[in-house]
Amino acid sequence: MTPEMQTVFNIVAGVAGFFGAFLMKSQWDSIKELREAHDQLSRQHAEISVLVAGQYAKREDVNELGREIFRKLDAIMEKLDKKADKV
Repeated sequence: MTPEMQTVFNIVAGVAGFFGAFLMKSQWDSIKELREAHDQLSRQHAEISVLVAGQYAKREDVNELGREIFRKLDAIMEKLDKKADKV
């Protein structure tokens, strides 16, 4: 290989290496950004999970609410019965 050809080959290899390194760096940065976004979403999901789990109604609360509703309905029925007796 002549010295001129070697110089051309070195320049072409250098340019190809530069573009290859540029592509690898951009891919590495993209992966890094995706990891950071994934970590942030994971933290948000964990916070939402804790928030939602803390807001469920307890069984005792629901049962007490049901009993109270039925007490009110019974009172309404008694008033209706009394009204019906007067007529």
